[in-house]
Amino acid sequence: MITVYYDGKCGMCSKEIRHYKQLARPDIFIWHDVATDPSLIEPLGVPLVDALRRLHARDAEGNWHIGVAAFILIWRHLGRLKWSSMAWFLKLPLMFQIATFAYNKLSDHRFANLAHCQMALK
Repeated sequence: MITVYYDGKCGMCSKEIRHYKQLARPDIFIWHDVATDPSLIEPLGVPLVDALRRLHARDAEGNWHIGVAAFILIWRHLGRLKWSSMAWFLKLPLMFQIATFAYNKLSDHRFANLAHCQMALK
C-alpha cells in the first residue's frame, strides 16, 4: 500500500486528493489528512510543518516520496494512461527539476498564506 499524507485544510490540496481518491483503486492507497490529525505523520519523524508544506507519500517498501516525487508515485498507480504519461514525462531529468522548482514555489506561497500552516509554525 501507498500512504499519502496531505493538507486537508488546503482547498486546492483537498480537491486534488478527492479527485485521486475517485480514480484510485481502494487497495492501493491510504489517504491521511495531516492537517486534521498530525499524529498520523509526526511519529514517523516528519514534522507537521514539512507535511503541510509539501505532499508526502510512503511506498510499500517504506521509502518517502516528497513533493513532485509523491505526485509521480501517485500518478503511476492511478491506472490510467493520462496519469502514467504525466508521471513518465515528469521523471525526465530536466522536467523533474523544473517541476520541482515550480511546485516548491507554489507550495511555499500556499503555506505562507494559509492560517493553519502559519499556526503550525508556532
